[in-house]
Amino acid sequence: MEVMANPRFRRQPSRFVRLRHLVQAAFLLAWMGPLGLRLHSLCGTVFHCYACPLSTFACPVGVLANFSALGVSPFIALGTLLVAGTLIGGFVCGWLCPFGLLQDLAAKVPVPKLRLPLRAGYLRYGVLVVLVLAIPYFFGESHPLFICRLCPAGALEAGLPLAVQNAAQGESFWNSMSTVKWVVLGLFLVAMFVKYRPWCTLFCPLGAILGLFNRVAVVRLKVDDRMCTSCGACKSACKIGLAPEKQLDDPLCIRCMQCTRCDAVHLTTVFDRKKPGNLAARAGTD
Repeated sequence: MEVMANPRFRRQPSRFVRLRHLVQAAFLLAWMGPLGLRLHSLCGTVFHCYACPLSTFACPVGVLANFSALGVSPFIALGTLLVAGTLIGGFVCGWLCPFGLLQDLAAKVPVPKLRLPLRAGYLRYGVLVVLVLAIPYFFGESHPLFICRLCPAGALEAGLPLAVQNAAQGESFWNSMSTVKWVVLGLFLVAMFVKYRPWCTLFCPLGAILGLFNRVAVVRLKVDDRMCTSCGACKSACKIGLAPEKQLDDPLCIRCMQCTRCDAVHLTTVFDRKKPGNLAARAGTD
C-alpha cells in the first residue's frame, strides 16, 4: 500500500500540533525571563545553561553534575525531573525545551539530512553516566571532561555572549572559552543543520532521563490497533526515524506528535479509558 494513499493519513498535522513551535517560543519567557529573575536555587526541567545571562532557573544537568562532584544527592533536582517525567515524559523535549527549539528551527533549512542508526541514541546514556555522574564524582568539576566544560548549550548561551562582551571591551574574543568548547560549539552549529536534533538524539543526558518515562507518563501517545494498517505512514512522518506503531514509547521519542497525522495514533492520558484514546482528535484535527 502506498503510504500517502492511506485515507487515515493527513498531509498536514492538526492545528494543535502546528502550535508546537509557538508553545516552545512561549516557554522561553519562563526559561529566559525578561524580568531578569535569577532563581538558580530552583531547578528547571529543560536543557538550558544557568550561566546564560538570561537564565531564570538552574540547569538540571548542571545540578546533577555539580552535586555529583560534591558527593551529595540533589534531591530537589531529582524530584523535579521525577515529577516532570511522570507527568509528560518526552513532551518536555518536544514542547518545552529552548535548545530543542533552536535545533527544530535549524532543521527547517532545506539541506539533505543525515540519518544514523537509532542505536546511536544510546550514546546519551554514556554521556549521562560518564560525563555527568562518574567523572564529576571521581575527579571533580575541574576535569576537562566535566559535562559543563563540553556543553554546547553553555558555549552558545553563556560563552558566546561573554565573548561578545569581552570583544566590546577590547579584550580577546576567543579567550572567553577553551579551544575544546569552541570546537564543540562549531561542530554543533554545523550538525544541527544536517542532522535532525543532533544533540537531543545523540548526546542529551536530560533527554535520556525524561525519555525513560514515555511508557509511564500521565500524558502519552497511543496506537489504536483496530485502526492501524501497518502502512508505514507514521514512520514516514517521524523525523527521529522511529516506527511509532511499534516504538511509540521509545525513549528517543520527543513527542512532536507528527505521527498523529495518522488517525490510528492519538494523544491520551492514563485516565482516558476510551478505546481509542482521542485527545488529539478533540484538540483540533482538521
